[in-house]
Amino acid sequence: MSPASREVETDLVWFLRGVRAVLSAPALILIATMVGYGGLARESGLALSETLVGVALVWALPSLLVMVSGILSGASLIACMIAVALSAVRLLPMTIAFVPLVRDPARPRWQMFFVAHFVAVTAWVFAMMRLPSLEREARIPFFLGFAISLVTANLVFVAIAYQALAAFPPVVAGALFFMTPVYFLTALWAAARHHADKLAMGAGLVLGPVFHWLEPQFDVLWAGLIGGTLAYIGAKLGART
Repeated sequence: MSPASREVETDLVWFLRGVRAVLSAPALILIATMVGYGGLARESGLALSETLVGVALVWALPSLLVMVSGILSGASLIACMIAVALSAVRLLPMTIAFVPLVRDPARPRWQMFFVAHFVAVTAWVFAMMRLPSLEREARIPFFLGFAISLVTANLVFVAIAYQALAAFPPVVAGALFFMTPVYFLTALWAAARHHADKLAMGAGLVLGPVFHWLEPQFDVLWAGLIGGTLAYIGAKLGART
């Protein structure tokens, strides 16, 4: 067997292992949350095709909710695009931390751009927890196996939820939405490697409700900016003592 054939075989094995990893609590929680999004999209007047294209291209659930909110408010297409793009800025630091983890000098650069499309909170937390224990050449195929199968599963369940909206009481759809932030918090806490990470999460939990009361339109921005800054300063001062 040639080296190229062995490489393809190895990539396929790791890809399939990534597919198998979708059967995990993080992925199942995200899928359940996407079920709620399918119902919301239908209630918002989106066609099934538009709903599915949004999931495939926008992918991150908060950005999808921003898109639907813009449509419901009557905003123009350009305004919706800008709002979604701004909401995705939060993924930039995650991508910066993710790229060195999966970068492989033996692979073409275009693969990195393709892999980066799947960076969202669920996939990012999964990558931070699972990829460091793998050999570098296994990380991209393993992550793609997980991410592509996760997107595919979400497309299927969003389509089912869209068609079966009448079977879901509103309270059930609402409860499904809250599963994701609960998981994000617990998973990020478990994946935190530095005290500053946990300090930032704690500060965000305290400041979030405060800024929601003071400035609801920018509560997440201010809570993240001020909470993250305080956590950074606190970690630096703690390291000196």
